[in-house]
Amino acid sequence: MTWTHTLTAAAPALALFVTAAQEPVPPAVLYPQHVFAGGSPPPAGRLVNPSSGDARSAAEGEKLFGAFNCDGCHSPGAVGAIGPSLADGRWRYGGADDAVFHSIYYGRPRGMPAFGGILPPDAIWKLVTYLQTLQPRADISTTSW
Repeated sequence: MTWTHTLTAAAPALALFVTAAQEPVPPAVLYPQHVFAGGSPPPAGRLVNPSSGDARSAAEGEKLFGAFNCDGCHSPGAVGAIGPSLADGRWRYGGADDAVFHSIYYGRPRGMPAFGGILPPDAIWKLVTYLQTLQPRADISTTSW
């Protein structure tokens, strides 16, 4: 028996072991702004924010924003410092609830840590709910004189 046969035979048991030891992974998010090869989008699920519009969840999200040092990079009020503004209505990786969840859960290249390993999904949803309450300023210019 070759090593590929051994690996193939062991794969179901290994998959069971790995998935039993981890929390369920959120489904992939479909980003409409991506270009799909052949015009066909890849399979993706849809995440729904269970605390959308809930003022208490937003207030708890604001506390989490400070407690997990999000304001260390994004500044108090999420107006931007080292990290980008999260209050100006411009989102590099998408501003829909599911896209913001993925950014917090998995992190992003060049600076955004992945918090999915230390924060449960309900806490991340509270952060998302807080961020969605922030209103862009009327003047979102990138320079000031």
